[in-house]
Amino acid sequence: MMNETRKAGADKPALIVGVLLLIAAALVGYDASQQTITSNYGVGPTAVPYVVTAGLVILGLSHFVVAFREGLPVPEQADNNALLWIAGGLTFLVAWIAVGGGFTIAIAAIFACTARGMGRRAFLVDAAIGFALGLIIYLVFAKVLTLILPSGPLERLFL
Repeated sequence: MMNETRKAGADKPALIVGVLLLIAAALVGYDASQQTITSNYGVGPTAVPYVVTAGLVILGLSHFVVAFREGLPVPEQADNNALLWIAGGLTFLVAWIAVGGGFTIAIAAIFACTARGMGRRAFLVDAAIGFALGLIIYLVFAKVLTLILPSGPLERLFL
């Protein structure tokens, strides 16, 4: 572990993340303001996006405060291999669902890739665990909660 501390001046990565968080807050807030669905019960479907917007604003502003603090430790170098595994799993998840492959296999892939990115080496075991969790989640959402998750050929076997 390094005992280095940051030097005076703004921390550029923290500033960039702060700006990106504020941009995300603006987009979520704008999208929430464009919703036309209303509720007769007081809290409508725009309540959560506004809460998310407020959270993103708080996080963004917090990054600006941290960016100008002196004496904070220098962050460790990012593990590019881990980032690639996690980004690859996320990319597979999005692509697999986009082509109609279904939820369960997509979740198995993202679970296994994230575990690999975190340093675990049992990829097939993790894929099996992810598959079981994905199937359980799918069945709970589809059968118990009657909510729709992306279906593929595998999920159609259970409907």
